[in-house]
Amino acid sequence: MYNIITNLLVLLQVQQKIISILFVLVTCKSPKSKHFDKCDNVPYRKLIIDRMPVFDTTTKRLDYTQLLNDYFTNTGKHLKPVSRNSDAKFTVPEDLVCTHCGAPSEYLILHKSETFQYRCKVCKRSFVHKPFAPKQPVFRCPYCGKALVRIKERSCFYIWKCVSLDCSFYKDNFNNLSKKEKEVFKLKPENYKLHYLYREFTTEFLPLSSQQNYEMPSGCLSKIYSSSHTLGLILTYNINYGLSARATASILYDVHGLKISHQTVINYRNQVAPIVKPFLDNYPYEISSSIAGDETYIRVVGKWNYIFFFVDTIRKTILSYHTSPNRDTESAIIAINYVLSKFKNIPQDLAFTVDGNPIYLLAQYWFSQHNINFDIHQVIGLTNDDEISKEFRPFKQAIERHNRSFKSNARSSHGFGSPYGSVAYVALFCTYFNFLRPHMALDYNVPVPIEEVQKQPHMPAKWLKLIELSQQYILQHQLHQTA
Repeated sequence: MYNIITNLLVLLQVQQKIISILFVLVTCKSPKSKHFDKCDNVPYRKLIIDRMPVFDTTTKRLDYTQLLNDYFTNTGKHLKPVSRNSDAKFTVPEDLVCTHCGAPSEYLILHKSETFQYRCKVCKRSFVHKPFAPKQPVFRCPYCGKALVRIKERSCFYIWKCVSLDCSFYKDNFNNLSKKEKEVFKLKPENYKLHYLYREFTTEFLPLSSQQNYEMPSGCLSKIYSSSHTLGLILTYNINYGLSARATASILYDVHGLKISHQTVINYRNQVAPIVKPFLDNYPYEISSSIAGDETYIRVVGKWNYIFFFVDTIRKTILSYHTSPNRDTESAIIAINYVLSKFKNIPQDLAFTVDGNPIYLLAQYWFSQHNINFDIHQVIGLTNDDEISKEFRPFKQAIERHNRSFKSNARSSHGFGSPYGSVAYVALFCTYFNFLRPHMALDYNVPVPIEEVQKQPHMPAKWLKLIELSQQYILQHQLHQTA
């Protein structure tokens, strides 16, 4: 027995040496190196958005009448039509015109019969028998005038690049590099942005539209067979206190003697959400010009989805809660647009405080192309390494505290079985946050006080009053549409 244990220990030592040798061969590092457990601190390359390119639309159709007049002015003679050979095998169609200048068929010559290529005697250009189609504008570099090359395709935009090495933009950026940076640039040119770039957005989203962030079916309280007070209790326990559906069903039975399944709790929640959501989205909020945004995550059908929250940092109201399976530029555009659509007039000093994610800068760039301007303040990292982070850190912390409050409430759900279920829960949480939840920064007042709601004796009654106001809003909106 002793020999077996000794042999096993020797075998383990040999295997450890073999693993060490293989590690050195693969990584070229020693396991005993002091840098073995230290991560390489490689900073992100900060997104830089260049100015707009030059849109070259100079390609225009010529006018054959003007060309004929110019010919007469220069030569003193009229340009004669083409003389036809009556025995020619191929003839020019009488309704054919030059695609470059519009000259009629009497000035056209069949240049190559194999491909039906014609030549115009007026403008002296060749063409194939195809209808005239104007060319798309060419994107040109505003620094050197060279045509841009499309190099990448993203989810909602194309990236165009000036590849010229003689461009003044490239030369200036290259000359500003230090000697060490130029050495790194030779090995890893992708770490530096030296060439001019332009992003052509392809999304067809309309700015300042009333597009909802998720299409929800209409709610129907007729499918709720419990009393209205029971419905108020379910929303209070499940939304306000963040209890899971099973915990909500248990406390209803243990404390109130109401026997309701956890699935009934979920069904009631999903029936109420479409009723209160229009009221939540279209309420005439009083909005300041300081708004903070950030994204958090929830699990939907076993996958991580993202919620883009934008909160008024002064009045503490949730203005946007866009849910998306992707954390991309298009989602940021929709989330910011959801905020902008709540303004009657966009203030000139409007500013969004966000983190270092470049999708918000790209969203700002997209809105600027539609003549909608606002500022973006990016608070990067955990330390105040720049003046912007130092000044706007409190606003970023406000949205982070909001996200912690949401995740604390939503954690008990352990994910959602459908996108509809997740949006329903988020809409109810935002309704609770805006109209029912006292906020310490507001002296424990709710962000949006409604007198009819606040005078109710307890929280279940406040939920029922909100549902009643939401139903009245829906009816008024339907009557306004039919009028």
